[in-house]
Amino acid sequence: MSTLLSPETIKPITVKLKDVLAELDRILLGRPELHRMVLIGILSQGHILLEGVPGVGKTVLIKTLGELLSLDFNRVQFTPDLMPGDILGTNILQESESGRREMSFQAGPIFTNFLLADEINRASPKTQSALLEAMQERCVTLLGQTRPLPQPFFVLASQNPIELEGTYPLPEAQLDRFLFKLYVEMPKVDTLQQIITTRRHGTPPETQLKLDRQTLDEIFQALGQVFLPTAVASYIARVVGATHPDSEEAPHEIREYVTLGASPRAAIALAEAARAAALIAGRPTVGFEDVRSVATAVLNHRLILGYKARLDKVDARAILKILLTKIDEAGLNLPGDIRLDSGTVS
Repeated sequence: MSTLLSPETIKPITVKLKDVLAELDRILLGRPELHRMVLIGILSQGHILLEGVPGVGKTVLIKTLGELLSLDFNRVQFTPDLMPGDILGTNILQESESGRREMSFQAGPIFTNFLLADEINRASPKTQSALLEAMQERCVTLLGQTRPLPQPFFVLASQNPIELEGTYPLPEAQLDRFLFKLYVEMPKVDTLQQIITTRRHGTPPETQLKLDRQTLDEIFQALGQVFLPTAVASYIARVVGATHPDSEEAPHEIREYVTLGASPRAAIALAEAARAAALIAGRPTVGFEDVRSVATAVLNHRLILGYKARLDKVDARAILKILLTKIDEAGLNLPGDIRLDSGTVS
């Protein structure tokens, strides 16, 4: 068991993280919960899939976060004619100073900290598959040579849920590599009014805060010390297990609508995201509430729904909402209105 974070250690880290969130809320109006979830994803060193119509600020959010965290940023517009070499890079034949011809590697845009894969579902499966190794192993292999990517490395991808002509659905293996799938909704009317009155041409204000790389490394190190109690780990395992129709704890909705549940990678992702949520809240120990706060974002893209779900117009988020109310934290089959948060009955 690792040493618990002391209040003296965790307080300044929490203050810095809240400063980052406050700066995001100042620059990008009306989406504090989205900003919190994206920051949780970054602290967990996971990849994030953002789904929303064009013009809702997905690109600005990612660029702003890169500036706040002093990380490099590259954007790739995914199109049907995009090739793997356009992302990963390629070897080209060049003539050296001595007159000899040698193969020289030209790095692609993936060699960065933040890679924005804009409208990722517009690229062909061949091009999408070029990201699989990078997203899992954080490296790129070309012509038998493996090159590590800059650390930390994140893929933040966007896709349009409305315009589906000329798109290719992401394969399950790639979806499973995303820590979160987050939905970027249209801002509310009062937020729209504030945007058009304070943001001429939609241009956001400049960032007034930057965390240096040393501070970011210290935050990552602190995250590794956030303690995951056995009871909470068991709850995570039971929630992920209950997403499978053949599980004893699977509710009726899972058995009726889900063909295949979440993988072990989902359980790992859920534990890491819960640690990040606890750190942002200033707690050295993960609680059940931290797991619940991130569970839908971790699991909603990992459920394979059957035909009946499409027929009844039931989506994964609705199923997960029911699942989280049916699985009690302690595994004691308590009534649904009794919860155990941070070790106490409420």
